[in-house]
Amino acid sequence: MRRMTIIAIATVLASASAFAQSPGSAITAPLPSKALATAPAGGANPAHLVPARPAAASPASRSAAALALSPEPTYDEGTAQRIKEAALSYSDLAVRGGWPAIPADAEFAAGVQGPHDNLLRQRLIISGDLVSDRTSGPYDDTLTDAVRRFQSRHGLAPTGMVTPRTLAALNVPVQKRIRQLEASLERLANMNFAFGQRYVVVNLPAAFAEAVENDRVMRRYRVIVGKTEKPSPTLTAEITSINLNPTWTVPSSIAKTEISAHMRRDPGYLARMHMEVLDAHDAAMDPRSVDWSGTRTPNFTVRQQSGTWNALGALKIDMPNAYEVYMHDTNQRNLFSDDYRFDSHGCSRVDNVRDLAAWLLQAEMPRWNRAAIDAAIATGEPLDIPLPKKVPVAWVYLTAWMTRDQTVQFRNDIYDQDEQLLEATAEEAAFFSQAANHPLTAHLAP
Repeated sequence: MRRMTIIAIATVLASASAFAQSPGSAITAPLPSKALATAPAGGANPAHLVPARPAAASPASRSAAALALSPEPTYDEGTAQRIKEAALSYSDLAVRGGWPAIPADAEFAAGVQGPHDNLLRQRLIISGDLVSDRTSGPYDDTLTDAVRRFQSRHGLAPTGMVTPRTLAALNVPVQKRIRQLEASLERLANMNFAFGQRYVVVNLPAAFAEAVENDRVMRRYRVIVGKTEKPSPTLTAEITSINLNPTWTVPSSIAKTEISAHMRRDPGYLARMHMEVLDAHDAAMDPRSVDWSGTRTPNFTVRQQSGTWNALGALKIDMPNAYEVYMHDTNQRNLFSDDYRFDSHGCSRVDNVRDLAAWLLQAEMPRWNRAAIDAAIATGEPLDIPLPKKVPVAWVYLTAWMTRDQTVQFRNDIYDQDEQLLEATAEEAAFFSQAANHPLTAHLAP
């Protein structure tokens, strides 16, 4: 029940609409400076800087561009407290009337005075993206920079133009942003993660991974995580080894559905994909002896040989867990260029994963630098490299958070988990509230 306190306060403040100005009123009071939003995904830049445009084309340059955003971790020991502060700040903003909605048919053009430019300025001043006393004027460079800041901290490409996705994000009401903060806070209350001097975090809604050392992000990478129908799980685990040129043991669920469907249409599919069928003793089986109807749980294993065709690419980061997911390379690296990166079966594909592997290994095994990893992969031989010291890893689901520089970040609730969590939490709170007043169940109350 204690963790419900901040949520209750935020809800009460946000619901005090009788004392608030109407959304269409002119509101010039910006969000308190501690929650000013001035920077991009996974971190923040100082208020006077504009996030760099994402023009990176190679894995190394994409990783460098992502790291340049900020050294501030998404998830550290102070994240929950900062989310509480952000929730209270946004609740205060809700009492003031929130921000105005921009018409869905509004059009904006740089350098041209438009009928809705002043409304856009007002919207961005209220959220702290535009730090300016000028509430009117055309779509100039200052307004373009403010739009970029807003886009960056909402996980949108920082083009500086009000795209349809940008307009949709601008029009998300403050009450929904508060609920995102509430859900993220509640989710962290259930996390039990052993932060170490070095650790790795994957924030699923943001589709980014961070390698953190001494409370600073040393590496940041784009990742591809689970599809909406096959979401990646939240978890905590330990990275135990790096597998070079790995084979891929196909999960039985994929073998039953996707592999079986391919084999029914094309009996030569396994051979073309460099896959083999193994029995319970790892002995090779004739694919023609297998029931590919897909009606029963497979009593066989499908394994893909290592090579350029392998779905895991050239490297796998092993992190034993109950969900049997892991981080790995891919043979479809073009997918990292997309803004929408929710396309896996649950595992996390990491852009420039060899660089992450080198960071994981070099702390205890200096000889395993990037060049050594590349050379070992070039041999084509599978090699497992155990880590002398395990590295903690957490996959988190934060659609809203605030970094240490007090930048508030939001992402889409890609798996629709926020509302489900808040509804379940509200039901739990109601149950214990009733239990406390009933003589037969009073002992159940916290």
